[in-house]
Amino acid sequence: MDGAHSLAIGQYWTEQTISACYRALIEQHVVLEGTLLKPNMVLPGKQASGKTSLEQAAKATVEALQRTVPPAVPGVTFLSGGQSEEEATQMLNALNAHSLGSRPWALTFSYGRALQKTVLRVWQGKKENVKAAQQALTVRARANGQAAVGQYKGDANSATASQSSYVKDYKY
Repeated sequence: MDGAHSLAIGQYWTEQTISACYRALIEQHVVLEGTLLKPNMVLPGKQASGKTSLEQAAKATVEALQRTVPPAVPGVTFLSGGQSEEEATQMLNALNAHSLGSRPWALTFSYGRALQKTVLRVWQGKKENVKAAQQALTVRARANGQAAVGQYKGDANSATASQSSYVKDYKY
């Protein structure tokens, strides 16, 4: 996410990385039908100038997958990559809602930060907040479930869900 790179550069390096991953898996005779890919969504760097639309980013992401992910792979489970909860949900919806060509894999989510931020803020580690935190998780999980089939309407947005999860120089 760091950097001023364009969407095209993000797509290029995503393609290079995924291609290398699958070359190695094939060389090791891994049964691809038993794997899931957990990549980033293709986006420009956070310091890039200009604005990239959801549709442009979704198109770049699907093109990168079409060029690199074998059809035997059953699913692609995206990271949120520092996007806000709402941005990650809208991007997943754009990946599934638009006609972007052949997508033989399920496109879904495997978010950490983009599922937890609001929940953790609501919970605050307090026993009395558990029910409200569970409700917040249900709202976000339902929104992403809808986005995974291209049917999210934006009804789970909130002030917290719209706050960026981006952390400069984030290390796992």
